[in-house]
Amino acid sequence: MSQQHSRQELPLPATVTVFASPTSWIESDAVAQCHQVAALDGMMHVAAMPDLHPGKGAPIGAAMTSTVLYPFLVGSDIGCGIAVFPVKLKRAVPEKLAARFPDLDLALDPERDADDPAWAVVKGDIPAGHVEGLGTVGRGNHFVELARIGTVFEPEHASRLGLAAGDLILIVHSGSRGLGERILRAHTEVHGAGPAPDPGAYLAMHDDAVRWGSLNRRLLAARVAHALGFEPTEPIVDQCHNLVEVRDGVYLHRKGAAPGDGRDVLIAGTRGTPSYLVAGHAGPEAGHSVAHGAGRKMSRADALRRGRAKHTVEELRRTPMGSLVVCGDRQLLFEEAPTAYKRIEQVIADLVDHDLATPVATTIPLVTYKTPDLGPTPQRDQRRKRGRS
Repeated sequence: MSQQHSRQELPLPATVTVFASPTSWIESDAVAQCHQVAALDGMMHVAAMPDLHPGKGAPIGAAMTSTVLYPFLVGSDIGCGIAVFPVKLKRAVPEKLAARFPDLDLALDPERDADDPAWAVVKGDIPAGHVEGLGTVGRGNHFVELARIGTVFEPEHASRLGLAAGDLILIVHSGSRGLGERILRAHTEVHGAGPAPDPGAYLAMHDDAVRWGSLNRRLLAARVAHALGFEPTEPIVDQCHNLVEVRDGVYLHRKGAAPGDGRDVLIAGTRGTPSYLVAGHAGPEAGHSVAHGAGRKMSRADALRRGRAKHTVEELRRTPMGSLVVCGDRQLLFEEAPTAYKRIEQVIADLVDHDLATPVATTIPLVTYKTPDLGPTPQRDQRRKRGRS
C-alpha cells in the first residue's frame, strides 16, 4: 500500500510538443535539447516552435513551463525582441537611404551626445542605470530594417494598426546590450545552470533588462528617424522573445519565442525574404507563444564556410528582392546569409496549421542595417575613437 502511494506521489515527466510539420527542418540536436530541458526538476512542459534550433545549453525557439525558475533557459540576451514603427517618408530610394543610416555601433553618451534629438523618446530613468551600449543594435542576428508592407491578408486587422499595403515601417531587432549577459553571468558563476535561489531578486533584475531592451529599440528607431528625415513614432508592435513570466503560478521561460496570447508579433524572415506580421492566439499547450523568426538551419561556422564557396560579398549586399544590406563586417554578412536560415513561409505555415497565429501582412525589406559600412573619413574616425574606450 505504501509503495503504491509513493508511486502516485512521483511527479509526472514533463511533456514536449514540437509545433512543426513532418517536412519542416527541425534538427535532432534541438529536439534532444528540448528533452534534456524536460528532464530538469520542476519542468512541466516544453513547447517547441517551428523555428526551433540548438542553442547554448537550451534550445532556441521554445517556451518552457516549470515550477522552478532557471535563468539559463532565458539566456544572456534578456529583453531581446522586435519592435515595429510606422514611417512617413515621401520617397524611399534604397540606395539613398542606405547611405544615410547612422552608425548604430556608436553608443549614445548621455554627456557627450546630450543634444542628440533621439533622447526625446526616453521618459524617466534608464533601467538599472545601464548606460553602456545605449542606441546600439548589436551583432549576431540583430538588425534595423526599413521595409514596406507587402501583401495584406487581414485588411481590418492591419487597418487597426494603421497599416495598409505600400506603407513604410521600421523593424528593430535588438536586446539588452550587455545588461542581460551581466545578470546571467552573476548567476552562473555561483549556481551554474541551476535554478535561481531567490526568484524575486532575479526577476527584478530581469524586468530591468526587459525594459531596457524596449527602451533601446525606441532609441534606435529615433536615431534612424532623425537621420533619414522623418519624425520618430511610437511602436505599433514591441514583443520581447527572451524572457520569463510568472503565469498561473508557474514560470514560463521563453528563449527565442514571442508571446502569442492575443498579441501582434513581427516574425522576422531573412535579409532576402519577407517577414510576417501575425496575430498570435496560442494557448497553454504552445506555452502561449509563437515563433520569433525563420530560425537558423546552419551554424555560423557552416554558413561562413558554405557561403564563401557559394556567394560573393556583393551578392549578399543586394538581395534577390532588390533590397540593400548595410554591413561592414564581411564575416557577419556570410554568417547571416538568407541560406543560413529556414524558409520563413514554412515556419508561418506551421503556425497556421497548428492554429497558433493568423498572418496579417508581409513586410518587404528595402534596407537592412547590420553594422556600419563606413568610409575612412577623418571625422568619423575621430568620433569613433571618442565613443570607445
